[in-house]
Amino acid sequence: MPHASRSTALPELTALFGQVQQHFLDVIVPLWQGPGWNADMALPYEALDATHQPLPAQRYRAMACARQLYLFSSLIGVVDNAEVRAAALFRSLQRHFHDAEHGGWFYSIDAQGKPLDQRKDLYTHAFILFACAHYWDKSRDSLAESTLNAALEIIGRRFATGDGLYEACLERDWLTLQTGPLQNPLMHLAEAFLATLAVREDPQTQKALLELCTAMHKQFVDPQYGVLMEKPLGAVDNWYEPGHQFEWYFLLESSALLRDSKLHRALDRAFAFTEQYGVLESCGAVRAMLDLDGNGRPRDSTQRIWAQAEYLRALTLRADSEAVVLRQLQALQQRFLHAGGWYECRDENGEVSRKDMPSTTPYHLATCYHGLAAYLR
Repeated sequence: MPHASRSTALPELTALFGQVQQHFLDVIVPLWQGPGWNADMALPYEALDATHQPLPAQRYRAMACARQLYLFSSLIGVVDNAEVRAAALFRSLQRHFHDAEHGGWFYSIDAQGKPLDQRKDLYTHAFILFACAHYWDKSRDSLAESTLNAALEIIGRRFATGDGLYEACLERDWLTLQTGPLQNPLMHLAEAFLATLAVREDPQTQKALLELCTAMHKQFVDPQYGVLMEKPLGAVDNWYEPGHQFEWYFLLESSALLRDSKLHRALDRAFAFTEQYGVLESCGAVRAMLDLDGNGRPRDSTQRIWAQAEYLRALTLRADSEAVVLRQLQALQQRFLHAGGWYECRDENGEVSRKDMPSTTPYHLATCYHGLAAYLR
């Protein structure tokens, strides 16, 4: 693909980003200030339909609450009443999901607010840590820092396996479920550790992050292709996801601490391989799941908005990338954004396959746009 020079691509890219960012602030954020907000529970609904009606509430997840806490924390000073909403979400996280008996946070509550899935999963705890770091940074609420400290303590004491990795899921009372470590929760834990280090000096968290990345390289990176598998090497029925490769790449490349780690070098080398098999050249769509058999056979060719956003964000950290960043921002706008919000998924033929809008997706758009804004600065 020919690269436009920075001088020719940049004005068009800046103008397009202005449009996309305005769409986020004018269309997407108001969905979660209005129809997506259950004022009685002080929680976001799990999803809205195409007409902006909440889907019937089956459950509320702590992770979804935490992602929205991050969203509104990131909008403090940008959007009216973002601080009020962030404070409400922080209180709801503690009120609805904290396990007073065993510590930690439940996975979900039911539509009436009673504990539903009471297991303790790393993915949820990582997002609580991530959100509290951002909220504390913006609010300086001492309770936010104490919750951040509690999350760090419980992750280190309950989930850590002693080799730099962490169990994916445990029983409510912390008994093992024999899940072992899984890539996705560990990535979000790395993200949460980075968010913590961005707001304070924390040698213990820095050590845990470096040990995590060392262990990820040793136990998850395929030695031949350099891609990060979803399960540890040697696990039955393993695969890799281009969206997660790009998400990890951004975290590692954007961190001075991690930039020259073995894990970073592996994903940097594998970037072109992931693009070759994971991104459709015709339209820039990112495939969901691939088998690692040398020919990149797709296991699931669903095109998801979050993977699209992660690829775009990763590209902002590649050299001489203006033309491809522009192309991918155009693809995101044309294929996934619309006047009423966004399309969550397209199928392998590019047809819209999900019209609901989950409360968790604005987190991916917000982090993507944050990366784009930094790139354009």
